[in-house]
Amino acid sequence: MAIVALGFIASDTTELTRFLALTGIDPGSIRVAAKEPGFLAGVLAYIAGNERTLLAFAAHADVAPEEIEKARIILTGADWERDTP
Repeated sequence: MAIVALGFIASDTTELTRFLALTGIDPGSIRVAAKEPGFLAGVLAYIAGNERTLLAFAAHADVAPEEIEKARIILTGADWERDTP
């Protein structure tokens, strides 16, 4: 999901500019940064940090918005419990 989110960000010049500004990543260094631990969790944190972006990405990826946060938590290595009936 995080890789799809990165593609979503990269496909929109405004989102990409905002992402790069907030993360401090130079456009020429994004491939190097993507190899860093925690980068993909950071991509999902960026998506989740703005409601408009979150809802747009959730619709794009055809997932519920809360699934994005669950994926971010999993990528950070934190414990996550599945909702069970």
